[in-house]
Amino acid sequence: MLRGIDVSSYQSSSYDTDGFSFVFIKATEGRTYTNPKLAAQTKTARDAGLVVGYYHFLWPGNLTAQAEHFVSKAPERAGEILAVDWETTGDGTHATNAEKDRFIRKLKELRPDNRVVLYCNRNFWLGIDKTSYAGDALWIADYVTAGKPRIKAKWLFHQYTDDPVDKNVADFASKAALRAWAENA
Repeated sequence: MLRGIDVSSYQSSSYDTDGFSFVFIKATEGRTYTNPKLAAQTKTARDAGLVVGYYHFLWPGNLTAQAEHFVSKAPERAGEILAVDWETTGDGTHATNAEKDRFIRKLKELRPDNRVVLYCNRNFWLGIDKTSYAGDALWIADYVTAGKPRIKAKWLFHQYTDDPVDKNVADFASKAALRAWAENA
């Protein structure tokens, strides 16, 4: 298992990269929000030689506008990963299954050279998801032992804690294997 983290504007632009193979950086949310630390956090990851991914916090509605906003802000580089963060929004709503699926497909259309993954927690995966569509891979959040999420579906990334930061593992034998997977979209 490879170790990684995910960061947003709540974390420093020069976050600790020691011992990590990958990072997911929050790029956007909805149709207008962009992480003000995106460029600096990306530089930190690239300078450390990490495999880089970007995520968009999905809101219901305006899916094309959200996808276009995300790809306009997430740096475009082959071998970097795009992710959709599907969970409850600040106002207590969430995108529907159909919206989540359409958003993933729109990202794959807009960025065919990038892998697209779905991030959601165990409760969404088991109780809300009805299609099991995760694009190229599932990134599951379940705060248990690293690499042992309580689901039966195939996953590639597992967020296992948020203390003190969001920590993840990836089901790859090496960073080179993860990089090769990411580059072969």
